[in-house]
Amino acid sequence: MAEEGEVRGGATATGAGLSRRRRRRWIRGGACGTAVLLGATATVGGVLYAKLDGNITADEAAAAELARYDKERPTSLVKDAQNILVIGSDSRSGDGNRKYGKDTGTERSDTTILLHLSAGRDSATAVSIPRDLMVDVPSCLKADGTRTDPMFAMFNYAFEMGGSACTIRTVEGLTGVRVDHHMVVDFSGFKEMVDAVDGVEICLAAPIRDKAAKLRLPAGRVTLDGEQALGYVRARKSLGNGSDTDRMDRQQRFLAALVNKVRSNDVLLNPVKLYPVLDAATSSLTTDPDLASLRGLYQLVRGVRNIPTERVQFLTVPRESYVYNANRDQLVEPEAERLFEQLRTDRPIVVSGAAGDTAGKNSSASGTESLNSPSGDAPSPTPTFRGNTAAEDTCG
Repeated sequence: MAEEGEVRGGATATGAGLSRRRRRRWIRGGACGTAVLLGATATVGGVLYAKLDGNITADEAAAAELARYDKERPTSLVKDAQNILVIGSDSRSGDGNRKYGKDTGTERSDTTILLHLSAGRDSATAVSIPRDLMVDVPSCLKADGTRTDPMFAMFNYAFEMGGSACTIRTVEGLTGVRVDHHMVVDFSGFKEMVDAVDGVEICLAAPIRDKAAKLRLPAGRVTLDGEQALGYVRARKSLGNGSDTDRMDRQQRFLAALVNKVRSNDVLLNPVKLYPVLDAATSSLTTDPDLASLRGLYQLVRGVRNIPTERVQFLTVPRESYVYNANRDQLVEPEAERLFEQLRTDRPIVVSGAAGDTAGKNSSASGTESLNSPSGDAPSPTPTFRGNTAAEDTCG
């Protein structure tokens, strides 16, 4: 006769023993299937990660040049605040860029934006630097290994002669702001990014008929694809008043619309939508070595994705027509220094479309007499600069 314990644990043709064996086989089979599925998913994920990670080009040459002059560069004053210089290159090299003109072997900074992220990641301020702004450009290393002489020249001369390192040193000399990271994006990368989010909606006050930019658009709300968006942000002579001021205003409005598009359709939280955006964003991207990986970019994006759109701000450095050449720009002081001081010390910046021009075609600031009163009293009100936020509806 079987012991009581053996009956309870023994094998029988019917009853609990058979059910337990079937459950154990099902669990073992399910576990194996799950392991295979997870393994396959991890493999696919690993392949996609490796592809995206390999898309980004590390700007090692710039890192070496900046290290050479590290002792001369500004010091970061606020822990965890970040300043990223975004450079739009007009390079014609590469399959996607050749149709925009002959490849002369040089490239200029078609667009340059200093993006300031507050230490608490509760605001982001994008400051456009005009390509025609007259600035002091330091001696820079050229592609052929020679060095330029320091000179007073248009801002985009820095990128044309000495690439991203020269541009960074020029911006730091101009603003006193330490540039922590930089990105260089070409025409192709910009177009692909716009197409990856299925176009970006803007609002046009009047129809556009621009043969040079290949734009034919109606007034009102219009969704631009990549090619149209590139023409819209680059056009200068036939849109608006033809000034670089108007063009930068358009660029800022477009970037605000792009921010809204990315946030409105949950791109950052949807892997299916996020992958093509990341693929497009990284395929034509050159960054400093610290950002030249998905991990580096993810850490940057993670810190800013929850910033309210009304705290994502766009403005241009306060400037006016250069006294010796109306086709060039110079800074408006003391407004420009007030802005740079706010950035250096991570203090709030306020923008308003109502802040009118104060001098000529280009002035773009209004505000207080000083950041701090000379008598040591309470700080004066926060300066207000002409600009816009990502929350504004240009059709409203």
